[in-house]
Amino acid sequence: MSDMYIRVAEEENEEPMEIPSEDDGTVLLSSVAAQFPGACGLRYRNPETQCMRGVRLVEGVLHAPENDWGNLVYVVNYPKDNKRKMDEIESAVKVKRGFQKTSDLIVLGLPWKTTEQDLKDYFTTFGEVIMVQVKRDTATGNSKGFGFVRFTDYETQTKVVSQRHMIDGRWCDCKLPNSKSSPDEPMRSRKIFYFMQYGEVTDVFIPKPFRAFAFVTFADDQVWPSDK
Repeated sequence: MSDMYIRVAEEENEEPMEIPSEDDGTVLLSSVAAQFPGACGLRYRNPETQCMRGVRLVEGVLHAPENDWGNLVYVVNYPKDNKRKMDEIESAVKVKRGFQKTSDLIVLGLPWKTTEQDLKDYFTTFGEVIMVQVKRDTATGNSKGFGFVRFTDYETQTKVVSQRHMIDGRWCDCKLPNSKSSPDEPMRSRKIFYFMQYGEVTDVFIPKPFRAFAFVTFADDQVWPSDK
């Protein structure tokens, strides 16, 4: 057995590992793959041109460039453009998705008596709550019948929006607010036009998918169609 070793690393800036060479000065690809599973070859940076060069591989045997391995650090090649590294990147992306940022959720159908503390006490049973807010009329301070909640964990958010909630004796829905440019905009516009005859409309919220109800907010909270 030869006492000669070559230095091999997965990347140029990583700590190299010594791989033994054979008596004739060659290195078996299997010896490299034993330390770097999936390896299909080696490359190195030419000291003169600073370009990367591949090490000659013949029938599973790696041959030293110009018959001398020198004091270079050889970098591992993987099939399909470094597939192992791509798999690692994909795994990292999956982990990152697990920490996806949460959003403010709108809570619809709140009883008029529900306070922010009531809202927080209820939703804390699902997970850590970052923020709660009950929307109130700026003039009277009365609840508008809806509010907002935000959670720390995205999985908690997903769980909350997938079910209905009994808050202070009333069924409520927790949704992601619809975009103003959503396909429901024509329906929203018709609703605003209808209710404008009773007073100034500041907001109309139509749950998506449509569930046979909607929320209308007037500038004056005392306005309500007496025949409806």
